[in-house]
Amino acid sequence: MSTDAAEIQGILCGMLAGGMSLEDREWQEALADFINEGKPLAENIASAITVLYDEVCQQLIDSDFALTMCLPNDDSEINIRGKALILWVQGFMLGFGIHQADLTKCSADAKEALEDFAEIARMDEQMAADEESEKALFEVVEYVRMSALMVFNELGHSATDQQAKPKTIH
Repeated sequence: MSTDAAEIQGILCGMLAGGMSLEDREWQEALADFINEGKPLAENIASAITVLYDEVCQQLIDSDFALTMCLPNDDSEINIRGKALILWVQGFMLGFGIHQADLTKCSADAKEALEDFAEIARMDEQMAADEESEKALFEVVEYVRMSALMVFNELGHSATDQQAKPKTIH
């Protein structure tokens, strides 16, 4: 398994932003398909990812824009942080695509954010280790974070949405 936390968190955020129910556990199978060639995840890995999933759900539904992205800390080399951001965005796009194919439901802002994500996902240039690049990376990380929250708020299913839907009894 060569997937890192940034990409896994991006996939989870994308699935949720794409409309996957917060209670849905289908993400476990989708992740196993993607990161472990369809084989079940080892119990310790599945457990760690479940904790991450629960944290992501809570952060997405919090009203204080508290999404904390799983990216290397600011002490890490800038290109390592940039690559992690690209992996996060690629993961988001993958997860989003699994659950949302109908972009007609999206606002112009959400469509623009998704187009920007597609551009970010294709970036591969090396960044200079200077103040200007640091500032640019910070701004892009913040843009991605806020855009992911916006897309979730627009297309995702919050806990209140889940509670408002009547349960079907067969």
